Amino acid sequence: MNKGYLDMELLRFTTAGSVDDGKSTLIGRLLYDSKSVFEDQLEAVTLASNRLGNAEVNLALLTDGLRAEREQGITIDVAYRYFATPKRKFIIADTPGHIEYTRNMVTGASTADAAIILIDARNGIVEQTLRHSYITALLGIPHVVIAINKMDLVNFSQEVYQSIKEKYDGIAKKTGLKNVYYFPISAKNGDNVVTISEQTPWYTGPSLLEFLEKVPVRTMDRINPGRLPVQWVIRPHKTEFHDYRGYAGHIAAGVFQVGDQVTVLPSGTTSTITHIEEAGKELTEAKEGESITIRLSDNIDISRGDMIVPASHLTRLSNEVKLMICWFNPKPLQAGGKYIIRHTSSELKGIVKSINYKMDINTLKQTTESIETIRMNDIASVTLKTSAPLKYDLYKENRTTGSIIFIDEFTNETVGAGMIYENE
Repeated sequence: MNKGYLDMELLRFTTAGSVDDGKSTLIGRLLYDSKSVFEDQLEAVTLASNRLGNAEVNLALLTDGLRAEREQGITIDVAYRYFATPKRKFIIADTPGHIEYTRNMVTGASTADAAIILIDARNGIVEQTLRHSYITALLGIPHVVIAINKMDLVNFSQEVYQSIKEKYDGIAKKTGLKNVYYFPISAKNGDNVVTISEQTPWYTGPSLLEFLEKVPVRTMDRINPGRLPVQWVIRPHKTEFHDYRGYAGHIAAGVFQVGDQVTVLPSGTTSTITHIEEAGKELTEAKEGESITIRLSDNIDISRGDMIVPASHLTRLSNEVKLMICWFNPKPLQAGGKYIIRHTSSELKGIVKSINYKMDINTLKQTTESIETIRMNDIASVTLKTSAPLKYDLYKENRTTGSIIFIDEFTNETVGAGMIYENE
């Protein structure tokens, strides 16, 4: 693999939409037209299309990888696909459209730089459009593409496109979405996906792929303050490393440099970085996304779950926080429910102190009626109390230190995900 490829910028994006809006077909079209499909993959999809009685190659099968999905013609899990153009690398998360799998969108979109929400031009905006738009806003995805698909089935009508665009502008305003872009496309035929279509002379924007190649990728490493959740304390029991004490972890935000004054939370002890190491190599600095080992000038009592931060930019510290939670499990969440809480590298116990309100997706308004429980795929505000203080930032400031996972203490299942938006 050449160095140029390794140095290329990476864009993570997710697709969402209602059932049969064409998400998988769109991704298949992007893969096929960008020549990112191997011959054996195309051959397998061609055979599968013939077996299912399709008159032509069904590009959706490039992402519907499970045989059960192919036979049903649906996506039932998050499918990740990778491709590249001469300008950029991409990771796509294709998420299911069924309401039962809304929780899967949260998983697929949690690290995305952009979201593509598909709308069937014949049906316009539906409930799942509202649901996915709200989740996109909740997750803080910075760029939102509204792909008005199946334009070929409405004769590439500019009036249909404009009507949907105007209605969605209102939804974007209600949900707080900022950077919203619109594309009239036919994923099946390729119109405006990789190349501009002659069928839409009234559309003057770029193709979808041209946009994805140029949309800014969020680079927060030098904007957000440094955050290093400690995952492992390294103490080699060897004579040559008698005094070695390193603190290893994956940098959640910012930049750390040798000589920086840092504070260890929750103890509040301050020290100075003397060494930064990565795979045995000495570094002078390290940034967000890198896995490193830090050594400090003082011997401090640090353990897994602690966090190393700049002395001048501490995290918030509290054992009671407010969250917007997406519930994943058939067993409802109840006020007073106890769970294992995973936050960065720490694991502790927590109790849901109260359910504050639930979102009514149809109206995009808060409701406090009949919210004794939160059911699967519901989105709600809860107050969580933990057995020890959380070292956190608000989710809008840092998606890693501002997010929480709920684990069932008896089954060890992941049952919910929360985004911290305010502390008590």
